[in-house]
Order: sequence, then C-alpha cells, then structure tokens
Amino acid sequence: MIIQKEIKLQGYKRGFHLITNMVLRPFGELPETGILNILLKHTSAAIIINENADPDVRADFETFINHLIPENYSQFTHTLEGSDDMPAHIKSSVFGQSLTIPITNGQLNLGTWQGIYLCEFRNYGGERELVLTIYY
Repeated sequence: MIIQKEIKLQGYKRGFHLITNMVLRPFGELPETGILNILLKHTSAAIIINENADPDVRADFETFINHLIPENYSQFTHTLEGSDDMPAHIKSSVFGQSLTIPITNGQLNLGTWQGIYLCEFRNYGGERELVLTIYY
C-alpha cells in the first residue's frame, strides 16, 4: 500500500534547519514497517540526515559549504537571479533532493542522534515543497 502527502515548509533563511517533526506531522501514526521517501521539489535547497543534538553542527555545515562553494565566484555565468543562486544549485546537487528512510516498529529507523534537515542555500528561498511517500 502507498500513502502520499505533499507539504509546504515555511520560508527559512539560509542555513540547516531540523524538520523531522514537520515531516512526520501529516501522517499521525506510521505503519508498523515500511519505507518513507522524501522528495524536495527544488533545485536550490537540499534534504539530508545528520546529527540533531548539537546546533554547532548546523553552523559548521554552513561555514564549510560556503567556503567550499563561495558566492561571487568569477567563473559563474548563471548570475541573473543573484549571487546566491548558482552556488545554491551546486550545493543542492552535492547534498541531494531525496531521502529514503526505513520505518520499523511504527517509527523512523534513524540513529539516536539523527534528524532530517532542510538545507536552505538561498538567502531567502521562500516556501519549500516536499512529497512524502510511505510504502508499506
């Protein structure tokens, strides 16, 4: 069986934002076993799983990725949408737009310190849409 929901996330400023609870909210209870697939329908943001305990992790992600893929890189030709746009597309491709997470005993089978992050790479990307699909 398949259950599918689409949700909109509020607009976030640039950074790494924990959204695990927002992803779970539309379902109420999860099936005993299954798989949750999450698709982010955007090319300038990403979705990842990483540590959900220490906020310094989020800040360090932001610092490192901005150093690795800087704004105002003189070689970029796609610049009409602002200095944060092309770097956001590259960052999005590096991190990815989908996740698949097992469901076990009615819960996401994540590690103890794992959470789902929206990685917003634009200064203000606006609302972001997710397609959430459970297969069970």
